[in-house]
Amino acid sequence: MGCFVLLFALISPRLAIIVTWLFSDVLGRAYDGWLVPVIGFFLLPWTTLGYAWMYDNGPGLTVEGWEWIVVGILVLVDLGSLFGGSRSRR
Repeated sequence: MGCFVLLFALISPRLAIIVTWLFSDVLGRAYDGWLVPVIGFFLLPWTTLGYAWMYDNGPGLTVEGWEWIVVGILVLVDLGSLFGGSRSRR
């Protein structure tokens, strides 16, 4: 299952979120409610996927230590895609 989600994430992180939501409970375990994943779907899809992945694969079902570095890098990727697109259109 993980390889398919990675393939979908390379195509589109939003598609990977939909596939993860449909075929597993990773998002349900990582996030308490539905609001944060929905906001993440529209604003920070890489971060939403990365946090859920780090939460599920980390020790004790938490995000600790170096896992926050991965989530931080994905925040930068999302911000770069949000603000870099407007810069290239000018």
